[in-house]
Amino acid sequence: MRDRPYEPSAVDTRWLGAVLHTAFFLLLGGALARFLLRHPGEPRTGWIIALCVALAVLHLLGPGMGEAGPRPTRRRSAWLALVVVVWMVLVVLAPSFAWCAVPLFYTGLRMLPPRAALVLVAVLTALVVAAQLQLSGRFDPNLVLAPPAVAALATAVFLQMERHTAGQRVLIDDLLRTRRELAASERREGTLTERQRLSMEIHDSLAQGLSSQRMLLQAADRVWDTEPGKARAHVRTAASVAEHNLAEARRFVHDLAPTDLARGGGLDQALGALAARESGAHLTVRVHVDDDGRLPGLPDRVQSALLRIAQGALANVREHAAAGTATLTLTVLDDEVVLDVSDDGHGFDPTALPATPGSRRGHGLPAMRARLRALGGALTVESTPGEGTTLSAAVPLEAPR
Repeated sequence: MRDRPYEPSAVDTRWLGAVLHTAFFLLLGGALARFLLRHPGEPRTGWIIALCVALAVLHLLGPGMGEAGPRPTRRRSAWLALVVVVWMVLVVLAPSFAWCAVPLFYTGLRMLPPRAALVLVAVLTALVVAAQLQLSGRFDPNLVLAPPAVAALATAVFLQMERHTAGQRVLIDDLLRTRRELAASERREGTLTERQRLSMEIHDSLAQGLSSQRMLLQAADRVWDTEPGKARAHVRTAASVAEHNLAEARRFVHDLAPTDLARGGGLDQALGALAARESGAHLTVRVHVDDDGRLPGLPDRVQSALLRIAQGALANVREHAAAGTATLTLTVLDDEVVLDVSDDGHGFDPTALPATPGSRRGHGLPAMRARLRALGGALTVESTPGEGTTLSAAVPLEAPR
């Protein structure tokens, strides 16, 4: 649903219009009854009744005293002018109709600009004072002061209500604008989060598989003429990796779990399958699981994240470490699960790596940290040049009840 500028409730507007109409007709009817009772059979009676009927019809057919707009229209201005003229003629013929001006105060204040409305209120008040003095037949200070006091009170109340309504309108518009900005910010954040998730998935599955295929095919090309049997073995392994990568791509498109986990064997078997694929002539990968029977209870998202981290870590070992042996150690404790990936490669200086993704060869570790951060976990890397590397991924678990 689209946000719309704040407008007064249609129910409130109709309610105010009904109250003003009712007050006007009560004052009009009361003045007419008073005139008929005090001046029976006068020649002007027909004109008085006709003008009362015309004034009532104008109120019923006009835009309504409860309507308001940002600026007066010609129709509204003409309607209000006609109502005021008919009322003035009535007051000249019968001063008892003077108090019908009170509802007209609100009508003018709602339909006219502030200055024009104040002028109209002043003119109507002056006519009311003159009519009351004519009815009294003598000077009465109360008759001179009471109508301006009523007009001032009515005007002050209306202007205060208008200022309060304008303040509410500004506040509500600010709230709507803030809500739109917040929604846009959440959409941008969601888009960036999804982009990061997609980049991690591609890096930990498709990109690593392609990297393995490239290395195997390069190895096959180097021994193609001298050791055709070994070359064919490399090609077959590359085809196997491509088949697994294709399955990962299909499951990735459908936003499902990693292929090794989707087979239903659990994280330990998925790590074993990963170790078997990554092991070869130059690298041996071992798996050790210490779970004391707690492994099946791990949440799916934790298992998926740890498997992806293991894939990324082994890809780094294969591509950068020049290691002969790597070990995956999974330990499930009461309050956390820890995956250690260690190798006997040449090591590196962890402080020299970029802290965020974006470089050509610096995406793996930041992606692992992002996965763990989403689970409330942390990544620790210990490495020294020439002494191998140990990567430790720890994810907290809910305490058993």
